[in-house]
Amino acid sequence: MLASHWINEQRKCLLMRLHTHFIHATVLFLVLTCGLWFFIPHPIIPIAIGLTPFIILIIISQPILLGLLFIAFSFFRLHEALPFLYSLNIPLMLSIGTTITLAWHLGFNGKMRIFNCKELFSFYVFFLFVTLGLPLSSNVGEAVSYYEQVYIKIGIMTPVLAWLLCHVDCYRRTLHMISLSGLIIALITIHNKVNGIGMVEETRVTVGRELGSVLGDPNDLALVLLFPFSFAISVAMTSGLSKKQRIFGLSTAVAILIAIIGTQSRGGILGILSVLTTVGWRCIKSKALLLTLGGILCTILFVTAGINDRKSGGAMEEGLDASAKGRLYAWEAAFYMAIDNPIFGVGLNNFYFNYFYYSSHWDGVNHAVHSTWFGVLGETGFVGLVAFLTMILITYRSAHKTVNIITKYPETYPPVMRAVSNGIYFGIIAFCVAGTFLTQSFTWPLYILIALTASISNFVKNIEHQRKNECSSLYS
Repeated sequence: MLASHWINEQRKCLLMRLHTHFIHATVLFLVLTCGLWFFIPHPIIPIAIGLTPFIILIIISQPILLGLLFIAFSFFRLHEALPFLYSLNIPLMLSIGTTITLAWHLGFNGKMRIFNCKELFSFYVFFLFVTLGLPLSSNVGEAVSYYEQVYIKIGIMTPVLAWLLCHVDCYRRTLHMISLSGLIIALITIHNKVNGIGMVEETRVTVGRELGSVLGDPNDLALVLLFPFSFAISVAMTSGLSKKQRIFGLSTAVAILIAIIGTQSRGGILGILSVLTTVGWRCIKSKALLLTLGGILCTILFVTAGINDRKSGGAMEEGLDASAKGRLYAWEAAFYMAIDNPIFGVGLNNFYFNYFYYSSHWDGVNHAVHSTWFGVLGETGFVGLVAFLTMILITYRSAHKTVNIITKYPETYPPVMRAVSNGIYFGIIAFCVAGTFLTQSFTWPLYILIALTASISNFVKNIEHQRKNECSSLYS
């Protein structure tokens, strides 16, 4: 008790000193800014003076909002889909704000609770393995560049998101952010398709291609859209949510479905089918009816998407089409990379630059791997693939267990938690199916799913622990 009291007193003293330093720093900032205005009378300076207190207040008081906005702009690339936001460097500002609020809430006020679990531990192991392999990459510069620009952010934000999202309101805001971001990208994709903007191979739609955006590749665009599709479907089918929420979820799912069809991505369509099949498996008792409906739906989607009209992978190509052949050659190259570098592979983001040396078929151009599993195999070796598959398996089992618990006790868990847990579960299945044909090894979707799985699993474990304690106290 004395030790606890002493720690609390020390924390109070530290907070008082920090508040004093914060006031001093603010006054100093204002003085320096006013001095700068005297020498450089630029109109942006008084605007900065006026906005600074509000920015600091938002950074400190809204860590969840900053984290979710960071994901919205980093993963959904909203600033590239909406060009008028592109020059504002929003992801950079959000990353700085998120780092500051993380340091504040972890180091000073103690409101953020750090925990560890199987999902996060398996992620730490894989992340550390990738990090150790950087200096052994065949192209160290490319590996380090991708690590600094993308993967280090994933390494930081994955546990941070798991720690930030710790109560029901957080899950509600996460659900809204993912669905709304997905709807925005879907509507822009549909607009581009209708107006023939950013088309690839004449028929495949993209977004932000003129800016060099990740969304400028139709397969990557389908991957980005597939993530919110799982959550939108979950919202639409969750009883207990308001009618407006379910209509919004259904509308978002339909818009995303139309947008993915516009990309003509076979991996994206298979991802949609996997989500709808999982929903049907849980809702339709007759499996024969489910298989029949699934076959009909599969045919409708592929015909509607116009896969046969694609210049690559269309019906005009005899035998195995160029797209399928290219994938087989790429997967073969990935296997040979792992054979030659079984421990660490060729290195992060190095597959493309090593394709020439390991492919049995050279057509004058390097190719992407177009497979999550073979991408990990080629770039991290056999050991890395085992660590990656272990991480996926742990996350899937945890998500499945969490869904079953929440479904079993509907009186304990609100509908929004059912919607989020189902969305996570559908998302992991879609990732595993679409990931066979899309490269998503070191991009945001999987790691957001890991963070959400860890968060909601930890939340449910705490609730169930309390339930067991209450039951044991009743019978004691």
